[in-house]
Amino acid sequence: MRPFELTAPATVDAALATRGTFLAGGTTLVDLMKLNVLTPQHVLDINELPLRGIDTSDGLRVGALERMADVAAHPGVYPAISRALLLSASQQLRNMASIGGNLLQRTRCTYFRDVATPCNKREPGSGCPALAGANRMHAILGTSDHCVATHASDVAVALVALDAEITLRSEDGERVVPLADFYRLPGDTPDVENDLRSGELITEVYVPRKDWAAHSTYVKVRDRQSYEFALCSAAVALDVRDGHIADARVAAGGVATVPWRLPAVEDALRGEPATLASFEEAAAKAADGAKPLSGNAFKGSLLKRTIIRALIELTEGGRG
Repeated sequence: MRPFELTAPATVDAALATRGTFLAGGTTLVDLMKLNVLTPQHVLDINELPLRGIDTSDGLRVGALERMADVAAHPGVYPAISRALLLSASQQLRNMASIGGNLLQRTRCTYFRDVATPCNKREPGSGCPALAGANRMHAILGTSDHCVATHASDVAVALVALDAEITLRSEDGERVVPLADFYRLPGDTPDVENDLRSGELITEVYVPRKDWAAHSTYVKVRDRQSYEFALCSAAVALDVRDGHIADARVAAGGVATVPWRLPAVEDALRGEPATLASFEEAAAKAADGAKPLSGNAFKGSLLKRTIIRALIELTEGGRG
C-alpha cells in the first residue's frame, strides 16, 4: 500500500469541496489499496456524515452510509433486497460495508486485481487476458472485446429488479438516476464503470412503493455456501392474481458485466398462469444474446434454472 493522506470532513459540503477518494466501510477500497490496484493520494473518511436512515413510509429510502447488516435486518425492507444482502458476504463484512459502497464495488476479476497482468479496466488498452484465459467466473452477457468481467454486487441486482433510484450529490446540486441506467456496459471503455461524475457522492437509495415488491426473492448459486461471489443469481418479484402473473420483475447477477435486467423474461411471464410450464418458457429467453467463453458456457443453462428456481420459490411449487 502506498502512502496517502487521510481526512474526515464534518459535513457533506466539506466532503464535496475536498477532492479525494471517499471511504465508508472500506471493504473494497482498502483491499484494492493493499493490492496497489487503487492508489489514492487523499482519502476522505465520510463515516460521520449524516447519510443514514431507513424510511419505509413511502417506498423504501436508505441512506448511503447505512450498513448492509442493518438494512438486511430492517422489517420494512423488501425480501429480495434483504436476502441479497444476507447472501452477499460474511457477517463481519455486512457489519462494516455501506450500501453506497456496495453499489460501487469493483469487479472480483482476478486479472483486474493482479497488477502484474494486463487489464483494460485497470489500464485501458493493455488487453483482457480473460478472453482466452481463466474465465469460468466471467460474464456471458453485456460483454465486449475489451472486457468480460462480471459485476460483483448482489444487492444491486435486487435493486435493479425493483426499479430503484439513487440520489447523487455534488457541489452543483443533486440528481436522481435510475440504478439500471447508472451502470455502463464495458464497450470500448471498460474503465468507465458507471455514471458517477467527478466529485459526486451517492447519498440515498430509493425503491418506489410497489405492493408486489413484498412478494420477491433473491436466489444465489455459488461454489460454496459460505462467503462466495455468485456464479449466477436471480432477483424476482411477482404480482400473481387468480393464479395468473399480472406483473413481473426479473434481474440476474453473476452472468453479466452489469446488474442485468431481463425484460424479455418479464414480458413472457405477464398474463401467463403461474405454472412450471410458463416459468420454463419464459426462462428460456434469459440467455438470449449470450456470448460464452471457453470456460463459462454452462452459465446460460444455469441462468435459466436459477430463474425457474426463484419463480417456483415465490409460487410454492409453480404448478397449477
